[in-house]
Amino acid sequence: MPPPISNEKLLAAFTAYLKVEKGLARLSVSAYLSDLLQFAEFLEGRKRALLAAQREDVRQFLQQLFANQVEGRSVARKLSALRHFYRYLLLDDLLEHDPTLNIDSPKRWKVLPKALGREEIETVLHGPKATSDSKMAQAIAERDRAMLEVFYAGALRVSEIIGVKMEDLKLELGYVLVRGKGDKERMVPIGRSAMGALGSYLSKARPALVGEKACPFLFPGRGGRQLSRQSVWAMVRASSLATGRRVSPHMLRHSCATHMVENGADLRTVQTILGHADISTTQIYTHLALDRLKTVYTQHHPRAKARK
Repeated sequence: MPPPISNEKLLAAFTAYLKVEKGLARLSVSAYLSDLLQFAEFLEGRKRALLAAQREDVRQFLQQLFANQVEGRSVARKLSALRHFYRYLLLDDLLEHDPTLNIDSPKRWKVLPKALGREEIETVLHGPKATSDSKMAQAIAERDRAMLEVFYAGALRVSEIIGVKMEDLKLELGYVLVRGKGDKERMVPIGRSAMGALGSYLSKARPALVGEKACPFLFPGRGGRQLSRQSVWAMVRASSLATGRRVSPHMLRHSCATHMVENGADLRTVQTILGHADISTTQIYTHLALDRLKTVYTQHHPRAKARK
């Protein structure tokens, strides 16, 4: 009988698999490795190696994380890392039983910012008003309207939208090239409403913002400087005052994904638009959409409520 494989060799082989076979970025691989090392350390306290882990070990590990006030999304990520790791061991015939089998994922969707309703979205998209009648104030307001349209149309992150360059926009095709986490690129459709806002912004407002300077960014600040994350957050917050809610840029991203799922979009398409590496991350939006579906059903179906 061959000697058992050490944790170090297993993790080294899995890391190589993630890099070569899956093509994951360095940061993603590092996150997987960090989660697995934490589980390996937990198992050491129970006198077990990674290959000898049992389902009860996984359950106790998750319970310990919750007891230490680790939030649900982080716990779910760690469980996802364990599932990928043990699936890899099964496929490589190094394991006969998957200890993560039939373990429910924490309900990550409960800690996500809530999606905005359709009327709230319309209010936010029409929210930015010029602070004065000056040409610069008008240009900034038009830029902000175009940014909000692109935020909601393409479900972009703040870091992505401030990094979009002029060369990344394919306006005539209705796409924008986005660089997401791990510097991964994806083409995101933006739709007619955003295309119209961008066309108006590019012809009138952007030249006023950049002046004579050469500026590579699609959405620059005054003088052609790159916008900061803080200024974008402040803009979204100011644009949402009429809704009575403290709206963040990420809520626009969640709203785009939720509304697409509610309207029947398949998860693979939504995953591609959002730039999620794992489909399980995208599945949270089915929970959000189903929650909304249940609410509407209860309000409008004649036999949904208890009869008196």
